[in-house]
Amino acid sequence: MEKVVSGIRPTGNLHLGNYFGAVKSFVEMQHNYECLFFIADWHSLTTHPKPENIQQSTRTIMAEYLACGLDPEKAPIYVQSDVKETLELYMFLNMNVYLGELERVTTFKEKARKQPDNVNAGLLTYPTLMAADILQHRAVKVPVGKDQEQNMEMARKCARRFNNIYGVDFFPEPQNFYFNATALKVPGLDGSGKMGKSEGNCIYLRDDDKTITKKVMRAVTDNGPQQPNSPRPEVIENLFTFLKIASSQDTYDYFNEKWNDCTLRYGDMKKQIAKDLCAVIAPIRERIEEYSSNPDLLDKVARQGAEVARASAAATLSEVRKIIGFR
Repeated sequence: MEKVVSGIRPTGNLHLGNYFGAVKSFVEMQHNYECLFFIADWHSLTTHPKPENIQQSTRTIMAEYLACGLDPEKAPIYVQSDVKETLELYMFLNMNVYLGELERVTTFKEKARKQPDNVNAGLLTYPTLMAADILQHRAVKVPVGKDQEQNMEMARKCARRFNNIYGVDFFPEPQNFYFNATALKVPGLDGSGKMGKSEGNCIYLRDDDKTITKKVMRAVTDNGPQQPNSPRPEVIENLFTFLKIASSQDTYDYFNEKWNDCTLRYGDMKKQIAKDLCAVIAPIRERIEEYSSNPDLLDKVARQGAEVARASAAATLSEVRKIIGFR
C-alpha cells in the first residue's frame, strides 16, 4: 500500500475551502492508502504566534479533523513538534540546499513582500522543513494544491540530491497527489476565486446557522442576467459553485434555468444556499463541539499518532545517519 503524508498549519479554524478542497478527500484516502496526517505547528512559527495560541490551535485542528471523519485507527494524526527526528533530517537536508534555490521559491518571495519586517530563516527554509516532513516517512504521494507545487519540487530535489551525493537509492521522489472529482475549489464570498483565512471571505466549519446565513446574504453579486443563456461572470459562477457543494441537482438546475431565462433573483438563491450550507455544516459543527469538549481524547489521539510517526521517522533517520557516515 502506497504511503501518503499531508499536513495543515494550525492557524485557525478549518473552513469550507479546507473541507471540500482537501479534508473530505483525506477521509476517502485513508481507506486506500497508508496515510499519515500531521498538524504543522513548527511551520506556524514563521508568523510568531503567541504561545497560548499554539496549543489551542493544535487541539482545534485535531477536533476538526476527527469531526470531518478522519479515523486515527486507519490514518494516524500527529503533531509535528512531537516528532523530534524531523529536525535532524531538516538539518541534514539544509546542508545540501543552496541559498539561491530557496530565495527563488515563489511562496518565500510572496511572504517576504507581505511581511518585510519578519523575513526570518525559518521562512526561507520552509521548503526544506516540508521536505523533511515528507521524506522522513519515505512517502511516495503528497496531497497538494497549486500553491505547493514548487515546494514539492524542492522536496523531490532534496531526495534526488541526497541519493546522488551518497550514491544510494534511498529516498523516493514524492509525487504530487491531486484529489479526485470530490475535491472542489471553494470560492470566496467576496467574489474572489478562492476561500482563504487571510482574505476574510470564509465560512468556517464552526460557524452557527445565523452566522452562515449572514455571510451568504452579503456575498458579492452583480446586476443580474441581461440576456438569455448568457455566460456567467465569476462572482455569479461562485454562487453556483456553492449550489454544487451543498444543494441537490434539482436545486442547481432550477436556479440555472432561472439564470438562463433572466428571472433569477439573487436573494432567493442566497437564501437557498444558506439553508443548504447550514444543513451540511451543522452535523460537522456538532461533532467539533463534542470533540473539543474532550481534550484528554484529543491529546490521546496525538500521542498515539506521534508513536507511529516517530517509529517511521526514527527508522529513516537511522539509515540516513549510516549513509552520511555518523554512528
